[in-house]
Amino acid sequence: MIRFESVSKSYPDGTIAVGDLSLEVPDGQTTVFVGPSGCGKTTSLRMINRMIEPTGGRITVDDRDTASMDAATLRRSMGYVIQHAGLFPHRTIKANITTVPLLLGWDRRRAERRALELMEQVGLPEHLAGRYPAQLSGGQQQRVGVARALAADPPIMLMDEPFSAVDPIVREQLQDAFLMLQADLGKTIVFVTHDIDEAIKLGDQVAVLRVRGELAQLASPADLLAEPTDEFVADFVGKDRGYRTLGFRSASYPIATEPTVPVGATADLARVTAAGRWVLVIDDERRPLGWVDPDKVDQAVSIGSLHRGGTVASVTGTLREALDAALSSPTGRGVIVDESGALLGTVRAHEVVDAIAADAQRAP
Repeated sequence: MIRFESVSKSYPDGTIAVGDLSLEVPDGQTTVFVGPSGCGKTTSLRMINRMIEPTGGRITVDDRDTASMDAATLRRSMGYVIQHAGLFPHRTIKANITTVPLLLGWDRRRAERRALELMEQVGLPEHLAGRYPAQLSGGQQQRVGVARALAADPPIMLMDEPFSAVDPIVREQLQDAFLMLQADLGKTIVFVTHDIDEAIKLGDQVAVLRVRGELAQLASPADLLAEPTDEFVADFVGKDRGYRTLGFRSASYPIATEPTVPVGATADLARVTAAGRWVLVIDDERRPLGWVDPDKVDQAVSIGSLHRGGTVASVTGTLREALDAALSSPTGRGVIVDESGALLGTVRAHEVVDAIAADAQRAP
């Protein structure tokens, strides 16, 4: 466990970056620091591995005061990922990943084997091992940064806005990869972001900081959305927090059957759409491929003309996912699939809203 005990950081000119910060980072969980610019998020993170020295209070790791530890040894015991990956440009991807294990005295063969294992784990093909950072995309570089931080299997990971320098699609992919990795590895992670949506998605607990590093609220994402402690937190979380709480709620709702045609069945497609109905195209395993516009049947033989994006939700997912699928669908009907991705049926937005209302009435 990482513990902040009345930690502060001030500078000779009187600037207070962090003031009297106290909180606990539980083992095996992700704690996210979030807040406006200048609130001391990164300063707080860097005080954990003493890249920045506190001027007051203390930080302990498993009840050991970090001030009593050798700074270099402390840093090598923690993984560290930054915004632009921070890779060595003159070293190959494999060499970048093996940096810390070799510094710790690992045998080179063992370190290189570990590098290749981690590349697979973070979604990088092995043939990239001999390339240099400049030959990789931004998203691939960030994956290398994560792999390098994990190379010596540290119990603690510090991540300073690691996904903020990539485009939204890649960012979401990296976030999903992060969640899968953490589910497997169970590291103790401190994650800094300025994006409240990212904090809510990735954090087991979220620490909202005010300017000067004062803790405004420490809570689970669901509690933060449902019960912000004051106006500052409520404003920072956003005006649509009521809708976003649905991302942590599930309830049953009616699922209707839907006309479908197998991909490539042009005659069936023409027949079903003749009455002006949208129709759902499925593959041989009943996985939905997308909706066909009845006014554009002639173009619908191409998979590229199907409407799918954002219209599919899992039956085991949240109410927000089901409602969003219905609202995003060109037909007003969200597509519901089982855990294998096979079609179960569809649901309308008002039916999800009715389920939300019924669930709220049952709440204590």
